[in-house]
Amino acid sequence: MSSEEDRPPKAQEDRLLSTEEAAPRSTREEASQGTRERDALLAEAIGLRERGSREEARDRLLVLSARHPDDPEIAYQTAWAHDVLGLEAEAVPYYEKALAAGAEGLGAEERRGVFLGLGSTYRILGRHEAAVATLRRGTEEYPEDGSLRAFLAMALYNTGRHHDSTRILLRLLAQTSTDPFVREYREAIEYYAEDLDRVE
Repeated sequence: MSSEEDRPPKAQEDRLLSTEEAAPRSTREEASQGTRERDALLAEAIGLRERGSREEARDRLLVLSARHPDDPEIAYQTAWAHDVLGLEAEAVPYYEKALAAGAEGLGAEERRGVFLGLGSTYRILGRHEAAVATLRRGTEEYPEDGSLRAFLAMALYNTGRHHDSTRILLRLLAQTSTDPFVREYREAIEYYAEDLDRVE
């Protein structure tokens, strides 16, 4: 424990405190500026993709990904940029990185997009069991999302599970169709979807 004599003079103590306070503030300002720059560059890249400049968007996102390798939002957008160019195999590691960030890493809309993007990409690449596992996880987290269920049905078909695939599609049809004739027989469709071999 220090004595009173060991303590620095008041003016020196004030300077030390002032320096200590300034350092964190400076670090915070730099971090804030870095975040603003990252957000602006990401928005530019997304805008390029949306306007049809897909190659340029991909190039920008690759640079951003190298700068921010642990950023799930950038990983997701980079995956998407590859996907729209038909570069599915190159998209996979970015989708996987985005998904690995967990529910805290992305907003609900983006996380839904990752499940759909990665699941459908696995399916296109012939990785059907991985597609089923990914899309099933997606439907468990977002049971109201019909597109995830539709793509899960496709992946199940590819694995030979035709009964499961058809059941999902029939349920989806019964729950979401606006066709008045489908709606009239909704209960029957849902009933038989549970067991397609049922005849009574």
